[in-house]
Amino acid sequence: MYKLKQNRVRASIIGAGYIADWHADALKATSGVDLVAVCDRSASAATAMADARGIKAYTDVNEMLAANVCDAVHVLTPPDSHKGLTQACLRAGVHCFVEKPVALSSDDTREMADTAKETGKVLGFGHNFLGIPGYQRLKKDISDGKLGRIANVEINWQFPLGPLRSGPFGLWLMQETCNLLLELGPHPYAFAVDLFGPLDIISLDVGKFITMPEGGTRPQSWRILARAGDVDVTLNLSLVETYDDRSVVVRGSSGMARLDYANDVLTKQFDNTSDIVLNPLVKQLSHGGSHVMVGLANFTKQLVSLNRKSPYALSFQGAFKAFYTAIREDKPLDVRFAPDAGIEVMQAIEDTLDLLPPEAPLERPTGTPEPDVLVIGGTGFIGRELTRQLVAMGRDVRVLSRGKNGPFDDISDHVELFSASLSDPESLDRAMQGIRTVYHLGKSLDATWEAALKNDVGVTVAIAEAAQRAGVERFVYTGTIASYDMSDPNAVITETTGFAEDMTDRNLYARSKAECESQLTQMYLDHGLPLVIARPGIVVGAGGPLQHWGIGRWHGAGAVRIWGRGKHNLPFVLNADIAKGLILMAETDAAVGQSFNLIGDPMLSARGYFDAIHKAQNARIKVVSGNLTMFYLTDGVKFFLKKNVLRRKGISRPSLADWKSRAHFAQFDNAHPKQVLGWEPQANEDSFVEDAITKANLFGF
Repeated sequence: MYKLKQNRVRASIIGAGYIADWHADALKATSGVDLVAVCDRSASAATAMADARGIKAYTDVNEMLAANVCDAVHVLTPPDSHKGLTQACLRAGVHCFVEKPVALSSDDTREMADTAKETGKVLGFGHNFLGIPGYQRLKKDISDGKLGRIANVEINWQFPLGPLRSGPFGLWLMQETCNLLLELGPHPYAFAVDLFGPLDIISLDVGKFITMPEGGTRPQSWRILARAGDVDVTLNLSLVETYDDRSVVVRGSSGMARLDYANDVLTKQFDNTSDIVLNPLVKQLSHGGSHVMVGLANFTKQLVSLNRKSPYALSFQGAFKAFYTAIREDKPLDVRFAPDAGIEVMQAIEDTLDLLPPEAPLERPTGTPEPDVLVIGGTGFIGRELTRQLVAMGRDVRVLSRGKNGPFDDISDHVELFSASLSDPESLDRAMQGIRTVYHLGKSLDATWEAALKNDVGVTVAIAEAAQRAGVERFVYTGTIASYDMSDPNAVITETTGFAEDMTDRNLYARSKAECESQLTQMYLDHGLPLVIARPGIVVGAGGPLQHWGIGRWHGAGAVRIWGRGKHNLPFVLNADIAKGLILMAETDAAVGQSFNLIGDPMLSARGYFDAIHKAQNARIKVVSGNLTMFYLTDGVKFFLKKNVLRRKGISRPSLADWKSRAHFAQFDNAHPKQVLGWEPQANEDSFVEDAITKANLFGF
């Protein structure tokens, strides 16, 4: 085996998406490991992560492997690329830790395992929840016989899957029904296999189907009955807006244990020998005491670690500890994360999918689109509605998309999915060919102002320059009302209301969008860019999320801490009305050089909105007022710790006025888009509630 320098392992990450930050943080907490590089086909994504972590960025895996910069890689790309990447890395002499699902079939998983044996490298699979401390205690209790003879286990993954209702729909996860179980199934299946061995799948029941934008359906509830030896196994998956229950419940002859693995809480119940009167009290006190002890322990752990030891973080740390211990000490990998267990998990998922009812194939229309409209951000909430309205008007649309699949399969004869690098002028020029109107609805999610200047402002300017080179007739940019100072309840905002000259004390999103507007406006003044700026309000409607962060900070589907007291009117607007406004901006010559705040007529406060949800859906959501000064002070403590303890670079702290702006205290006058564009947003409150709540399928069923 390769001798590691000073017994330290050089690790690299392949895939700079959301999960990469969790891996990077866990690697930082893993003894004997140095994160040295990140590789992603997107140069901007790779560079952003590399700059934030002080590591090397690559856009080509072969180049990274040839540079011999790492001893181990974490494969975090879409699952359909796992097999090829993993085998290439193993054959290059690099150990591999692969995120779940490790592959698309049990055969592919076996091939990966065979390659690891041939090359003598460690191959670990990312069944990370098996790494939390509570699970290890549960496993030991079962092994020691403390729960007695085990009769059955119920494993739950009951957690909302927002993309099923609000996108993005181009994700691998969304492309086929089987991908849902391939992506989410490894969590519950891994528990069952690790505790009781290979699973014999008995039955599958699916329900709560949701219709996708292109017309197909996806089940949101899965109930699988299985058996492992003489243990009955039930696996439940629920993906609607439901109370979070990610748990393993084990019932034995001597007791019952429940592991809440999302929160690392293990509680146990046993019979007691008290008399018939005291027995109920003693039993419940024992059960309650168990919760209190675990809760205090977890609270203390997260407090002293600055939340670096949250249950989710600990799950990765536990898995990585096992993986890198096997590498550094040249010994077999812990069975929880080893290939044999991964093969059993994938085989059980495959056996389950064999029971999935066949789906009727979708009929794709024939015909080749001839687009003259380009929508950047067309697979997002507003972009989907805009694209469909344009098609309904007889227009063909080009949508910039990373993937080949999207939410427009049913209108593919009028919508062209086009892959282009937003940082490559030649690629943008190709995207602009034949285009008369450009809608730029895109945005980047950045952690520092430097990254925002590059990935949001810089990209926006590059798109506008490409549009001018192509001679487009209209360039419509979507900014945000968040760029305004909305902290004054007595203020009335119109399009003549300016942004602050100094935006350095604003949140990055508001500041970045304002800078984009400033740069584009200068291009209009200096070079005649046919610019129109739209600033949508709080957008609601079909395809939008229940847990809308423009209203408050959510704590699950059933509880929200609203920004402020929530008694003043909020700038709500229907998504369909936003799309109509954007179309009018392209059709109205007088709109060029102007900006429009697309805000519906004043109707509902935050509390009124949730009252309407209760009335229309019989779902009472717990609504708590949020003290904005406390939000600001708490954020200040976090900022201090991130900057001075965690040594995060380039971070900024929003001001108190910025936090108050999140409550949208200021009111808006929407007369300007009505007068110039002839825009008519929904003005009837009952009809608004019908579209925003009743027909919006907020809960998924």
